Formats: sequence, structure tokens, C-alpha cells
Amino acid sequence: MPFNLRQDALKPERLTGGHRMCAGCGAPVTVRAILRALKPEDKAVICSATGCLEVSTFMYPYTAWNDSFIHSAFENAGATIAGVEAAYNAMKKTGKIPADTETKFIAFGGDGGTYDIGLQSLSGAMERGHDMVYVCYDNGAYMNTGIQRSSATPRFADTTTSPAGKVVPGKQQQRKDLTMVMAAHHLPYVAQTTFVSSKLGGFKDLHNKAEKAIYTKGACFLNVLAPCPRGWRYDTAKLVEMTTIAVETCVWPLYEIEDGKLTLTYIPKEKKPVEEYLKAQGRFRHIFKAGNEWMIEEIQKEVDAVWEDLLNRNETK
Repeated sequence: MPFNLRQDALKPERLTGGHRMCAGCGAPVTVRAILRALKPEDKAVICSATGCLEVSTFMYPYTAWNDSFIHSAFENAGATIAGVEAAYNAMKKTGKIPADTETKFIAFGGDGGTYDIGLQSLSGAMERGHDMVYVCYDNGAYMNTGIQRSSATPRFADTTTSPAGKVVPGKQQQRKDLTMVMAAHHLPYVAQTTFVSSKLGGFKDLHNKAEKAIYTKGACFLNVLAPCPRGWRYDTAKLVEMTTIAVETCVWPLYEIEDGKLTLTYIPKEKKPVEEYLKAQGRFRHIFKAGNEWMIEEIQKEVDAVWEDLLNRNETK
């Protein structure tokens, strides 16, 4: 059904308030929006890899989750939720669970637990085709343990393990394109999304893609930009500004891939220069110093190349 923010906001919260996530963090906003895409009558089993989300929402015996929740190790959230889904199906077949019940299986992991440490178990779960959704809340570094670089960290970003200095100007490698890595698993549904300003649709893109992923049979993957105020170094009140400018500069394109067909779900009327995204974050402050203009040019070239490729592959052009 069409997205209605007013109706969506009235749904019972599956991730409650009172957790310890930072102000201005994109992860809890992402989780709450995705779980609102569940039908109120459906049950869910939630798994979270070790990371900011897990340590801040669950400390035994206290939990912020209203659904069944499993804390997984850093490296095996994909395998954990896949195993629960397999056990559920087996119990249904043997009559231990009523056949008319509907339970969804959703795993959340940060980029460290998804792009890097958990990639092997995620790939296995996706390839086997378990009826599940894996959500990566991508904040671009290992934020929980001290802002170390990950393979999702953008090129030239300043982190504690890729510090910007006179010799090495931040992280040297381009970020991994995990959304396309997941698409290469021939999944029924893969999408890249985030929440944006109301002018660009607010939660509509994120909600619609979450709903598709949850109710598409088989293994589905969502990659969601979820900024971190400590790692990105922005004022906590500017969370939505961060995601919006990432989309308007095409640093974070919004698209979905259904059964191999790619569709861009937002094409800016006028693509903004990448400087507007970079200057809003303290982790890129060094690239605006005199003599470092080439870094901005390199980033713009990378963004333009990816965007051009997506435009060429877009099925709705």
C-alpha cells in the first residue's frame, strides 16, 4: 500500500526508546523505520551483529527490543539468522509451530560487521537463499570501537587508523561497493537507501524498500546510509542534512535491483558537487587545505563514474 507517514508513525514501536544510542545517530532511525514496514500482526526475530546497535540496545537483562532478539558475534549475524530461519521451517513441518503463523527474520549489522568481518557468513546465507533480510546500517567505519577505517570508509576520510597527515592524507583506498557485491549473488531483491529530507520524500524510499525486502520470498539485502556524528564530525541536529546531501550529490545513489533489473528510485534534477557533502564533515576537513584540491577532484571523478554507470543500467530511463 502507498506510504503514509502519519499512519506509519502510529504503529507500535518494535525498537523502544531508552536505549543508549548517541544523539544524531542514523542507526536507530534506520531500524525503527525498517521495522515499521512489518505488518503489525506479523512476528519477527531480530539478530544484530556486535556493534553500536547491539551494545546500546541490549545489556542483559535489559533490552530495547519488543521482538525476539539475538545478539550475534561480530562475524556471524548472517549465519545466525539463517540458522533460526531454517529451524523455524523445520519446526513448522513437524507441527511444533502452527502453520498459519507468520514470522520474519531480519539481521542488522554495521559496515564493520557486514563489509568486513561478517562478509563470509553473509555471503553464505545469501547464496543459500534463506527467507530473510540482512540490513547493513552503513556509517563508514568501526564507530563502536574507536572510529577505525573499514572497507566502507570513503577515500581520504580521516579515521584513527587512517589519520590524515602530511604524508598520508587519510584512507587511500576507494570504498567497497557492497550493494553490487550482494547483487552478484543473484538475489530476488537488493536495494540501497536511506532517509532524507521531506522535500526528497522523507522516509518513503526507505519504507518502500524495507517492505519489499521483508515480503519478497528469499534472501534480500538492504544497504542503508546511517551517519555517525562522532565519526563523521557533524552537529547532531544535522543528521537528515547529512543523508540528504549524500543523495543529492550522488555519493549515495538510491536504487533497487529486482530479479537483476536495476531501477534508480531518485534522480536529482541537478546533481550537486561533491564538495557540499565533504565540507559538512570534519573527517574531510584536511582536503580543503591549499594544495589538496586534487583530492576533491578524485572523489568527484569516482562519484561521477559510478553515477554514470547506474544511469546506463537504469531500467526506467
